[in-house]
This record gives sequence, C-alpha cells and structure tokens, in this order.
Amino acid sequence: MSFTSVFRVTPRDVAWGFFAVLVGAGVNMAGDRLMGVSLELFYGVQTFNPMWIVTLFFVPFIAGIVVSLIFGLGGKILAYFSPIIVRVYEYNALYDHRLDLPDGVTLLPVGYWILVVIIAVEAAAIGGVIGEIVNKKVYGRSAKSKFHKRHQKKQDEPTEKV
Repeated sequence: MSFTSVFRVTPRDVAWGFFAVLVGAGVNMAGDRLMGVSLELFYGVQTFNPMWIVTLFFVPFIAGIVVSLIFGLGGKILAYFSPIIVRVYEYNALYDHRLDLPDGVTLLPVGYWILVVIIAVEAAAIGGVIGEIVNKKVYGRSAKSKFHKRHQKKQDEPTEKV
C-alpha cells in the first residue's frame, strides 16, 4: 500500500500546494511593502493607524484568496501557511537587526507578536474560504443531481419513513 493510495495525494497536488503557498507569501510580502508598514515594530500608540490595520487584516485576506484560487478546493487549509511564513521571516529579519532600529522603536515582544500572527492567519483563512466559494460557485453541499449515478437514489425506490 503506497502513500498516495492511502491519502490520495499526488506529487502534482503537493507541487501545486507548495506553489500556491509561495505565491500567497509573495502577495503578503508585496502587500506589506506596498503599505509601508512593518507589523513587528512598535512605535507607541501611533503604531496602530489605518494602514497598520489594513496590513494586518486585508493583506493576508487577499493572500488567502489567491492561495485558494490557485490550489482549488482545500486551499482554505493552505491559506494558513503564507502569513505564517511572512510573519516569521519578518520577525527574524528584524530580530537580527534589532540594534539598528531607530530610537523609540522597539520590536514587539513575542507574546504580542503571536497575537498579530494569529489575527493575520485568521484573516487569511477567511480569504481562503472566500476563494473556495469563488472556485466552487456555491458553498456547502452539492445538489444531488450533480452526484455520480451510483450515488444517486433511484426515483422508483420508496423512501423509508421513521
């Protein structure tokens, strides 16, 4: 019994998933650069401006949609990974250069940074669900008429009453 027969995952699916997550991370990173906000830095109360909020919520949301559109059904699960990759990379890069930060600017403590990561991941997950809705055109159960013939009930079969 092989791995692909147990989990029904082909190397093509893994490659598309990897590609979708990397593209989502690229979209997230590009959105961060476009907004000009680093979520890992703390300037005081003025840190929490509208651009910071857009970068925290909207950019991962768009990245989640992109991941789900590329991968298809199941993309909502993969949408979790792109903001994690970007946030960990950014925090690590700023941690390595924390002595070069200007006066009055600090790196978020890890506890607060984890909250930022959780919010970004949840925004990406919502985007992943929206992407699946766009892919599938509906969300929820499929119509019984779209099932394969052997899974459809025959019309002449009486239904059981309980």
